[in-house]
Amino acid sequence: MARRRGMMSTEFKEELAKELGFYDTVKKDGWGGITTRDAGNMVKRAIEIAEESMQKK
Repeated sequence: MARRRGMMSTEFKEELAKELGFYDTVKKDGWGGITTRDAGNMVKRAIEIAEESMQKK
């Protein structure tokens, strides 16, 4: 089965992880080491950024 390609770039995900305070976990354990809550907060923040970007246009 083919692996799905993510919508967010690695750089963007790392920026979000830094902003939300769990980048150390990502560096140490990889993306599989973050909690479900952290992943949800990351998606929520990405949506907020996209909405802000759309409102500016």
